[in-house]
Amino acid sequence: MSDIERNKQIVVDYYQTAFDGDPEKAIADHLGPVYIQHNPGAEDGPEAFIGFVRWLRGEYPNVKLHIKRVIAEGDLVATHAHLDLEPGNPDNPGRALADFFRLENGKVVEHWDVIQDVPTHSANDNGMF
Repeated sequence: MSDIERNKQIVVDYYQTAFDGDPEKAIADHLGPVYIQHNPGAEDGPEAFIGFVRWLRGEYPNVKLHIKRVIAEGDLVATHAHLDLEPGNPDNPGRALADFFRLENGKVVEHWDVIQDVPTHSANDNGMF
């Protein structure tokens, strides 16, 4: 398996494990010695990430992360995902996420994201995913 394919698998497992409700395992398995966060609303470090996931699951206990696309180049992995906050609730279709992760030695060390609410109505029929 190439390093790029391995990096993609690491990010998917990290992200999915965390949002499935076990951010501590995600951190233990896949986080490097530092975690640099570029979202201005989030602090650096694993504790902030764990706190965010715990808070989100407290607000939305049935939240589901659906990773739609994974693209990688070198030490960077990008995911396009649907964060379904309330599955089955048409009044809350969730958020569209574009996340970018940098890895070092097979561990996640840096993160950027772009977040957009999924609208209930669209000017086209293409969908966001």
